[in-house]
Amino acid sequence: MTTDIIDLRDPDFRREVLEAEEPVLVDFTAQWCGPCRAMKPALESLASEFKGRVKVTRLDVDDNLVTAQEYGIRSMPTLLFFKKGRVVGQIVGAVPRAKLASAFQQVL
Repeated sequence: MTTDIIDLRDPDFRREVLEAEEPVLVDFTAQWCGPCRAMKPALESLASEFKGRVKVTRLDVDDNLVTAQEYGIRSMPTLLFFKKGRVVGQIVGAVPRAKLASAFQQVL
């Protein structure tokens, strides 16, 4: 299955997120996180729906500690919305698709 979500690593973060022209959502996640897995279908659907307008990315906190620590990520899932390299929105915990869609609209 193809997905429109970009898997990030610490070295890619600046280029893919902070220097991006379009708004970027970073899904801070972990393999062992049940709520993260529960939100995955909604995020994949929104990544397709907003393709070209909002870049959707995913960062595994266990494999990318530098970025997770830099942004003070302590619970998963944590979703940060970036615009022009700055955090402009945050969602912590699993939320319904409608709330995610609303957050996507707000960053546009």
